[in-house]
Amino acid sequence: MKKLYITMIGLAFLNGLCYTVQAQKKPVAVSATDKKVDALIAKMSLEEKVGQMTEVTSDVVSKSGGGAHELDPDKLKEAIMKYHVGSILNVTGTAYERSHWYDVISQIQKAADQDRLKIPVIYGIDAIHGVTYTVGSTLFPQEIALAATFNKSLAHKMGEITAYETRASYIPWNYSPVLDLGRSALWPRIYETLGEDPYVVKTMGAEIIKGYQGNDVGDKYHVAACMKHYLGYSFPLSGKDRTPSWIPDRYMREYFLPSFAEAVKAGAKTLMINSGEINGVPVHASKYLLTDVLRGELHFDGIAVTDWRDIQYLHDRHHVAATQKDAVMIAVNAGVDMSMVPYDYTFYTYLIELVKEGKVSIARVNEAVHRILKVKYELGLFERPVGNPDDYPKFGSDEFRQASVQAANEAITLLKNNNHVLPLKKDIKVLVTGPTANTMRSLDGGWSYTWQGDLSDKFAAGKNTILEAIQQKIGKDNVTYAAGASFDSLQNIDETVKAAKNADAIVLCLGELSYTENVGNIDDLNLPGAQTQLALELAKTGKPVILVLAEGRPRIVTDAESKSAATIMAYLSGNEGGDAIAGVLFGDVNPSGRLSITYPRYPNALVNYYRKNLENGNPDDKHGYNPLYEFGYGLSYTTFSYSNLQISKPELKDNETLTISVDVKNTGQMEGKESVLLYISQLYASIAPDTKRLRAFDKISLKPGETKTVTFKITPKDLAFVNDVSKTVTEAGAFKIQLGDQTQSFNYVSAKDQPSRTGRL
Repeated sequence: MKKLYITMIGLAFLNGLCYTVQAQKKPVAVSATDKKVDALIAKMSLEEKVGQMTEVTSDVVSKSGGGAHELDPDKLKEAIMKYHVGSILNVTGTAYERSHWYDVISQIQKAADQDRLKIPVIYGIDAIHGVTYTVGSTLFPQEIALAATFNKSLAHKMGEITAYETRASYIPWNYSPVLDLGRSALWPRIYETLGEDPYVVKTMGAEIIKGYQGNDVGDKYHVAACMKHYLGYSFPLSGKDRTPSWIPDRYMREYFLPSFAEAVKAGAKTLMINSGEINGVPVHASKYLLTDVLRGELHFDGIAVTDWRDIQYLHDRHHVAATQKDAVMIAVNAGVDMSMVPYDYTFYTYLIELVKEGKVSIARVNEAVHRILKVKYELGLFERPVGNPDDYPKFGSDEFRQASVQAANEAITLLKNNNHVLPLKKDIKVLVTGPTANTMRSLDGGWSYTWQGDLSDKFAAGKNTILEAIQQKIGKDNVTYAAGASFDSLQNIDETVKAAKNADAIVLCLGELSYTENVGNIDDLNLPGAQTQLALELAKTGKPVILVLAEGRPRIVTDAESKSAATIMAYLSGNEGGDAIAGVLFGDVNPSGRLSITYPRYPNALVNYYRKNLENGNPDDKHGYNPLYEFGYGLSYTTFSYSNLQISKPELKDNETLTISVDVKNTGQMEGKESVLLYISQLYASIAPDTKRLRAFDKISLKPGETKTVTFKITPKDLAFVNDVSKTVTEAGAFKIQLGDQTQSFNYVSAKDQPSRTGRL
């Protein structure tokens, strides 16, 4: 009966898919590390193996109650000696000094050294834009802002610095980067993503991974990356975190899978699984996604770890397992290697029973344990389970801070600048107002010192809020501050309007307070009414309103934005965000960010830029594509012109490369940086083609009057899409290139494809 039950689950999932690919066997060379792992596994008991697959939180091995965090020696001994726990993750509620982290990790590894086989514990942490839980660390802009830089070298540098400071906290495993596609503006974790474009996500994500892991992940300055959340986590129907998604297999492969495929190519050592369900099947129960696709197609051979309690949720939330023991059986057989349990040892107990009962094979356990131990060897944990405190003199250094400054400077996106109101002069009187003006929480966001980022004002007290940065920029005597509104209610509005009348310009800071995961769920994408009302009242004064949006997702600001003279998207720009915003406002920084998401005009008009080209079929539709600002949009204080778009040949054939070049000139009076975005559109295909897709990008710096030629190389593979039977194909036909205001066309000619349905120029 149980076999029938599991079969029915598998069939239900497969019925929702267009096409299933059988796992493909790929010969794997046996390395010296593999031989070490195999030798160690041969010595291990079943209990020791299952222990390696078990991950608990630091709370499980810590003393309870208030006060400073302290490990409990008896609980730690139980975890290591009785249950042979292979991993511990951090969820403590505050940030600590490096010295505290040294004590914590040292105690854990000393306990592991007392176990029979002396296998070190791998400690994991969410350091998604810098080291979240260490005092004095370098916090970068969140990923949504990092993507807006369109600067691959900055993504790599952020990865390098975060890895250095994570290892400086004696932690070797980082649950980052987030490679989910940020398609839904409602989703509370969209700020953790690299935006809505699959090419940007996969390209910038791979650079972060290379920065984290370096050329030798086992050296003292790098960490194991964890690509997450595999797969389709970011597109729930409701927009709420961890609620069901419905994503056809073709659609999944076209938009959501590429970033993970690229991450595997970049060498990512570990992967975290999507907490949600797709087409009614929890991903933690999907052998198709966890084994057939992940292992068979992508050839990923690292650790697949669950997210928080997600095996237990197969029973409690998803109701696909009749018991908790069945949940363990389903998940491990599907392909889970390590369970973030996280509060008890039930996974350990159930899995041992299942192996003894023959319901989970010892081969499946050995496979999982091999992956876990291999990563531990590759990280050098057997030789160096705890780092040397003296090896990290650059922790929190000004050198690292400057990298965060540059990232924030290049992320800030200027969306509107009527009559060149910006940059402001430094000798004017400014009113600074709004709920995001004087808190670091709206610059750092979640995963900053704590899970929800609610202590950023304490731990980042030495950093500048937007208000403080403006005061430093032009002097406190030239700045008046009035809150005007909290995030959801008006405050001293009359006083604020009165102050506005005495100012030359108003810097109105609107947006969101920090949050993450389900805590950030909302029912209304509109900006809270009090913030909009504040904007409208200030606009009545006739003074120029400079709207600064500090937010983790594009809240609907259409009414407020219509009254602004200038609009700046600040995203969650990190600890240096206040200074970056002030630098842009007063002209010390020339903005070069471009939107990494499409900013909607209305709450029911959430459409990505690469939508299907439906307007041409219904030109009278007044409710067609009409965003407030499109992906890739961003202004500068200088101007750029594009010219001389060239292609190397009018026809691209199999196994050939098309070279595309364009001249970009700075036609203004200020040095500036320009993100050069290459879009390509397929005019006709067997699947209705996207309007356009970003296929390459580069960022250049130009002095006034300077011209640079930017060159891209495109192959037929770069033009591919996933067809109606889930195969990745490049079909013959006509294509259009767009670079700035320049366009050019070419044909792809393939001996494999019939030209019907694809057209020719």
